[in-house]
Amino acid sequence: MSKSSNPRDLSNELLKDILDIIDADPDRSINIDRRAYLSVESFRLPSPPLPSRAHDIGNFRLTCRRFAEIGIPYQFTKVATRFSRHGLDRLDKICSQSHLAKHTRKFSYLVPYFYVEGREKIELFLESESQHKGWLAPALFQNKADDQRRILQTAEDTRILRKAMAAFVSLQHVQILRLQDEADRMLLEALQESHLPQASTVDLKWTPACVHATSTVAQALLHARSPFSRFSGPMMNSQSALVIKDRIPHTVTLLASRLTCLELHFDDTEALEERMRATSPVFKTVFAAAQNLQALHIGFPSRSPVDMGLEEVFHSVHWEKLRAFGIQAWRLTGDEIIQLARRHSKTLRGLRLRDVQLRDGSMWKDVLAMLRREMEQLDWVSLRRVDYARHFDEMWADSMEVADGSLGGSESDEEDEFPPHFRVPGSDNDSDYSHNDEDMESENEHSLADTDHGPEANDIALSPTLSPNTTASLPFCTCSRSSDPAGTDDLGDNGLFVLYHQRKMWEKWVIGRCPEHNTN
Repeated sequence: MSKSSNPRDLSNELLKDILDIIDADPDRSINIDRRAYLSVESFRLPSPPLPSRAHDIGNFRLTCRRFAEIGIPYQFTKVATRFSRHGLDRLDKICSQSHLAKHTRKFSYLVPYFYVEGREKIELFLESESQHKGWLAPALFQNKADDQRRILQTAEDTRILRKAMAAFVSLQHVQILRLQDEADRMLLEALQESHLPQASTVDLKWTPACVHATSTVAQALLHARSPFSRFSGPMMNSQSALVIKDRIPHTVTLLASRLTCLELHFDDTEALEERMRATSPVFKTVFAAAQNLQALHIGFPSRSPVDMGLEEVFHSVHWEKLRAFGIQAWRLTGDEIIQLARRHSKTLRGLRLRDVQLRDGSMWKDVLAMLRREMEQLDWVSLRRVDYARHFDEMWADSMEVADGSLGGSESDEEDEFPPHFRVPGSDNDSDYSHNDEDMESENEHSLADTDHGPEANDIALSPTLSPNTTASLPFCTCSRSSDPAGTDDLGDNGLFVLYHQRKMWEKWVIGRCPEHNTN
């Protein structure tokens, strides 16, 4: 009987293959111009590894020093930290060990609602709410409120964030995410449902939390001269941009110049348009400085599309390297979309126009015709829930709650799956992602493959060894092979409303150009 092999005799490469089976490859690259990037990589909350995986990797690293070194990237490539004493202490310990911190490429800052100073008398409120007695412990909330107050008074978060950003020498991607655990969710529900005067003794708000997190992270990145190039804020508050402009104006330009990817989704609805117009000079400064941008997304709540021009935010800036561009929940004219797309027709590979409502006098077929005719580099276009503003308003006029799928046909996430081009963890149960996954897209590798890659006629790959003059490399007509509409008059655009099956067909039609004729 042969002697069994010792696992320690295995090569590093084989050990890494084993770890790849236990956990996803932490070094997997992300292709920013693919359809999944803007909606998944930046807007899905990080989730801790499954207990079994974390346990297995931990045990692997405890085996010996060699195994410990090999396993480090699988634990520390992505670091998620909560704004809490425990979370910040853990971050402090990680960044105090350079052999761990040097592997961190993505940092996610999970920030809870802030208890408003002077209105954190949770015990007084809960004692008046007999139905919540026993399952909402006052001491728990009081400890959380005291914890927040101590952190803010001592500026401990600022100190540790600066230390961490300096230690993360390989940092690429920074996220600020809103976090709501089960206890906070229950307390917020109790406050919303309560009609007792004691409810005024407690208040939790996201705006001060977002403002504080944004300013402290920005200061830390600048102080550390961080190499990061991607920033994501899927639940931003518009007030945070104004605070950065007022408190640390020099930070905006310096940080923007490093960006290759920027994703911002503003979830506040109160005085949103007024605040966004006040923030317009900030956007002008940021976008003028961000000349290295390759992916950009600016979005608003689906149910509250903003009524302001694109150039009030983008200021006619041209980004020479832009490959993916997305907007969500705007009321626009067709000309606005056409002009922005035309500025980037030579580089844009992906275009997301989610929840865009066209104003009276514009028609989607005119926008689609331009995209098909002039956007020669376009690989994909997303028209999720696009419609006409008048029809959108009519749908909402008599209803306080309309399912997103009902706006223009059946449109569940399952019906609109897109293939993945990288692996992303699922959502955390403690997360406060308030859009019910409408800002995420379920990924299925075999579903609607032609949506990302174009019609089958465009899937023909030419061998790089072929000469440019060979017949195989010359354009050839595929008009007779396509079942798509022949022209804009066949798109079924009535200028009144858009159905689900129409916009799916439009997405394919835009990128289904004939290589020879390339006509609309």
